Amino acid sequence: MIPYSLLDLSPIPEGGTAADALRNTVDLARAAEDLGYNRYWLAEHHNSTGIASAATAVVICHVANHTRKIRVGSGGIMLPNHSPLQVAEAFGTLETLFPGRIDLGLGRAPGTDQLTVRALRRNPAQAEHFPDDVIELMGFLGDGAPGQPVRAVPGQGTHVPVWMLGSSLFGAQLAAYLGLPYAFASHFAPDDLDEAIELYRHRFRPSQIAANPMQKPRFMLAVNLFAAATDAEAHRLRSSMLLNFVNLRRGTPGPLPAPVDDLTAHASAQELAQAERALRVVAVGTPASVEVQLRRYIAAYRPDEIILTGHIHDPEARKRSFAIGAEVMGRINAAG
Repeated sequence: MIPYSLLDLSPIPEGGTAADALRNTVDLARAAEDLGYNRYWLAEHHNSTGIASAATAVVICHVANHTRKIRVGSGGIMLPNHSPLQVAEAFGTLETLFPGRIDLGLGRAPGTDQLTVRALRRNPAQAEHFPDDVIELMGFLGDGAPGQPVRAVPGQGTHVPVWMLGSSLFGAQLAAYLGLPYAFASHFAPDDLDEAIELYRHRFRPSQIAANPMQKPRFMLAVNLFAAATDAEAHRLRSSMLLNFVNLRRGTPGPLPAPVDDLTAHASAQELAQAERALRVVAVGTPASVEVQLRRYIAAYRPDEIILTGHIHDPEARKRSFAIGAEVMGRINAAG
């Protein structure tokens, strides 16, 4: 059986507010729990008028408080923006409040532009220390050592599961070296996907620092999902994410655009080709079409888990899309 999870960036829809986005996130998380999703992850992005999950740990707490059993976590926390101690305290507190339900996915990118990095009071060069920071953070979440002078309280002894996130070979190598589960950002940067999976699986070794080290690699594949009653409607839903990507590349990010019937009226052929290339790991269409595409990804990459995502402007259409995704994954798992 392949567990299926959900990545939500709490998109702020065009014509809506951050409050709308956060209400939609809670509503979707409750639905995901009822639909059998394994995890509900949120991501850290700053200085974006289209994403409401900048204070990721706060949103995780809000979602966990409004659900019962689904795992809730980060996909991810951009560690160079924070001190390892502060992250350990935040996620140790979350694990203390919601025992056995919290995940900590870590990324190396800043999740924003360089001006905002300075506003965060972080040194851009901090990313060079990312491996050491991950090890330090895991130490704060572990059992600690006698006489340890600095401890995360809460945090020490909580053993919050740590995932390595990435879209490059660096993340794959580090995940393998530290013996961590690895989630690849194939939903927006799939170019290194094949090589990263092979490298991670080939070089994986059980963790030397985790309390309960995995004995074999665990790989999560991210897939964009746009499912609807007809192929035409599904492709129309997807137009919002394609336009959002085009706007980002133009340097004019903003709220998630409403869907359109004719993308060529809003973007050049070159812009749309770039968006299609970056967002090509996608399952789009009717339930039958989506099932064919998801089966193809599973056969090609043999993931241990799949995480579905998809920026859809209408929250009800977004819920229906993820409901179809759960239905399809249920059939795939039932068939073995």
